[in-house]
Amino acid sequence: MLPSLAKTSVSKAALSGARRTISVQSLLHGSPEAKKAGDIEVQQHSRIVARGKYVHGFEVHRVQPGAIDEYKAAAEKYYVGIKDAPELHVKLTGSWETLVGQQDTFVHILEYENYAGFDKTTELIRTSDHAKAYKALLPYVTSRSTQLTQEFAFFPTAPPHAQGGIFELRNYQLKPGTLLEWENTWRRGIEARRKFIAPIGAWFSQVGRLHQVNHMWQYPSLEARKELREKAWQIDGWAETVSKTSQLTTHMDSFILLPLSYSTLK
Repeated sequence: MLPSLAKTSVSKAALSGARRTISVQSLLHGSPEAKKAGDIEVQQHSRIVARGKYVHGFEVHRVQPGAIDEYKAAAEKYYVGIKDAPELHVKLTGSWETLVGQQDTFVHILEYENYAGFDKTTELIRTSDHAKAYKALLPYVTSRSTQLTQEFAFFPTAPPHAQGGIFELRNYQLKPGTLLEWENTWRRGIEARRKFIAPIGAWFSQVGRLHQVNHMWQYPSLEARKELREKAWQIDGWAETVSKTSQLTTHMDSFILLPLSYSTLK
């Protein structure tokens, strides 16, 4: 009797172990079922946290150090051209040059009327003279990257203004599956920052590098940034927000940017 029970237990344990092995392998290597479940989870989280009205495209150009002036002139022609073309239905959120961070790097953020608008706008650009203007800036560029993002519902992008000073773009690489927890934590804690400074915007990636969050802030100066951030630490809830969100990230970056002359945010 006992040996029979032992055999049964061993068999059940082996079967359970085999199932666990299959489950682990599915997670590590990505079975179709696991991939589908993961995709559904990302889509559900995106619908919950997104404002959903616009798609923001981040375009990052790294430029040859000796061709900065030529690039700026060519970029202005292209981005001002598409901004001022009403038939394209695209807005220029802003254009910046990196002051602290990856040098000789330029960041352009475009606002599309959601994904249908992105499809329509990019198709119109490809078949117009704007495509020639874009190709004219490419000889000065060493590398390019693009990313499509959506705004957090609690953090809509600021309208065009000219307040002066510097901008800070903060980038957070999240652990997969933590977007909803990040949003919940930030939404509760962001009021501590709003007491001292209004945010420019916050976006999470949907196409391009995934599981990424971008925040942008504007300050009169680096010294003012230091003082305002120190004040935020004195408000209840902010330290807890930073502590919790830091546990959800794998790495983060901070870039100080200067607006270009034609940027709508400056």
